[in-house]
Amino acid sequence: MKKEKKNQIVMTVIIGAVCVVFFAVMFMQFKTIEETDITAIENMREVDLRTAISEWKGKYEDTQKKLEANQKSVKEYQETIAKNGEASELVDKDLAESNMLLGKTDVVGEGIVITLANTQDYTITYSHLLELINELRYAGAEAISINDARILTTTEIIQVDSRMQAGGQRIASPYVIKAIGNQTYLSSTLSLKDSGFIDRYKASGMDIKLEKGNNIKILKYNGDLKVKYMKEVEK
Repeated sequence: MKKEKKNQIVMTVIIGAVCVVFFAVMFMQFKTIEETDITAIENMREVDLRTAISEWKGKYEDTQKKLEANQKSVKEYQETIAKNGEASELVDKDLAESNMLLGKTDVVGEGIVITLANTQDYTITYSHLLELINELRYAGAEAISINDARILTTTEIIQVDSRMQAGGQRIASPYVIKAIGNQTYLSSTLSLKDSGFIDRYKASGMDIKLEKGNNIKILKYNGDLKVKYMKEVEK
């Protein structure tokens, strides 16, 4: 809204400048006619008449040049506004992408959903979740969540007795891990024989289910994003 208002103000100034030059041209033409004595023109010698016409022509050409210069300025202003608009769009796009990567916005896209559940014979621990998250990141996941808690690079997953927390939010079985990225690559990486997370833990009795999806939604991070130790390098 501010950008549109700024553009409106600039265009108003430009239109005003054009009007001033236009009226100046008209005024000069009317003034020239008023100051011209018709009788004097009739009595002028041919040489004098040619000189006067040459002067009027010079004044007209000067005014025409000013008008053309003003029109050129208008065009330059319009091009500048267009360029600023494009630059602003690029900045907005970069900011939106940064916010998505930082977890500040809800995101949606293709990916996979893995569900891990406790059983009588097998209990999921925080180390299992950490291992799965690291494997997803290695496979190129752009966004990850556990039970709708957004997992960032700084998110801590801790376990106290049988209770687990992710980023300060309590999570419990079943653990639904969502990951947005290339679903084929994500699923194939987790399913690699003898080395992928799913193949390894299914063989040991863990209850694991994997699903692919094209519209997986991951909610934004609901905690505070604060920088404690980093600072910008001084130039």
